Amino acid sequence: MHITLVLDHPYMLESSENIPHKRSYSAAIAQNAIEMLQRSGHSVDVIDLQKDRYNPVLDRQGLLNWRTKEYVDTQSMNYLQRLRVADEIIFIFPLWWEIMPAMTKGFIDKVFCKGQVKKLAGKHLILDPKTKIRVLTACGTPQFIYSWHYRNPLGKMLKIGVFGKLGLKDFKLVNFNAEDQSEQKRMKNLKQLKKYLL
Repeated sequence: MHITLVLDHPYMLESSENIPHKRSYSAAIAQNAIEMLQRSGHSVDVIDLQKDRYNPVLDRQGLLNWRTKEYVDTQSMNYLQRLRVADEIIFIFPLWWEIMPAMTKGFIDKVFCKGQVKKLAGKHLILDPKTKIRVLTACGTPQFIYSWHYRNPLGKMLKIGVFGKLGLKDFKLVNFNAEDQSEQKRMKNLKQLKKYLL
């Protein structure tokens, strides 16, 4: 399979090593996922939003393009072309205030622009309906609190409000509560990523 992995963390993919004050569990998830997928014979295209200096802001001209053209800007168009050839798309980011960081939100706003959305029988077919969507987050909130108290805002937004509207049904979200776990548990989770992907 061909997989496109979208990472959003200020420290970028290079922070995947366990070096105090220079590490990111999101990056560690991404790096381990890449290595696991490549070992299994899959090709992986990595979009590192911070490294690319992606601008998530939809400005006045961008909104006009969103409404009238095929793309908001050339970088967003490039990203969409890379998503379109993927059998599986993996998003990896930390949860901040119970939702994704600004770059991921801007990525969704700008990459899935109106000019690219094609409608057929009420379904948006911007991507192949068989495309798998996987979302892996590093979360400071325990899962049961996130699900029961906050009512899983990210899952609802992405599964129903974004990918459901795009006609993509094969969706999985996994929150890793890394802050409250021992290093042994965090490392164990990294070794078991395969069960959350593919």
